[in-house]
Amino acid sequence: MLLKKVLLRLFPKEEVFFQASPEWLEKIVEFQKEIKYTFNDITLLHAAFMHLSYFHKLEEYSGTPSPSERMEFLGDSILGLVVAEELFKLFPESSEGPMSMMKSKIVSETYLSMVAQQIKLGKYLLLSPEESRSGGRHRKSILSDSMEALICAIYLDSNLTKARSFIKRLIMKEFDTRITHDDLRNYKSILQEYAQSLYQEPPEYRLLEEKGPDHNKTFSYGVFIQEQQVGKGVGASKKLAHQDAAKAACKKLKLL
Repeated sequence: MLLKKVLLRLFPKEEVFFQASPEWLEKIVEFQKEIKYTFNDITLLHAAFMHLSYFHKLEEYSGTPSPSERMEFLGDSILGLVVAEELFKLFPESSEGPMSMMKSKIVSETYLSMVAQQIKLGKYLLLSPEESRSGGRHRKSILSDSMEALICAIYLDSNLTKARSFIKRLIMKEFDTRITHDDLRNYKSILQEYAQSLYQEPPEYRLLEEKGPDHNKTFSYGVFIQEQQVGKGVGASKKLAHQDAAKAACKKLKLL
């Protein structure tokens, strides 16, 4: 396939393979058993799991596009197609709105990272020492991106049928019960509906504190209704801190 040839031209097969440590190669055998898929070309899995922080340490590839980020792009599209296809089949009487909402939850960062944690994906990632020490193996954004890159790797290693099988087996499995998981509830929407129904204005999120270096920041936000702080949240991104603050507010206001 053309894209596979491009990836391997940017990232020569022999060099990628032999840069992997014996320990990593041994662990990857275990991982392939976990996901019930064995790669014909282990280079693709190596590229998919090579985080940008690690890739930037490889001076010989300076200025080269990151293979894992390119693979995330394609994996995201494959995931979206398969999830939409499955929902279309599973809910023949459903309208576009409910299916779109369901799809957005399944392809979300939170949901994908939850699946990634279940298959212990984080332990197999290639991260820089700094990223690893800062908790990168458990960071939602890294886990969800790596899941998308993994889907792309399976697709490039085989075909859409195998990628679809992986998505159905591990991502779509019991999705209807998984998406009721507390972390997937949209607390911001719940709080906004509450505020607008009572006061005809949305809640306001204000930055209270920002800590840490650029690669590992922590944000603290307060959420205010009618100038009264009703919740406070902390997260690795502004979005996550907003959601955490909204969750605290929903509990305080007994909206759950």
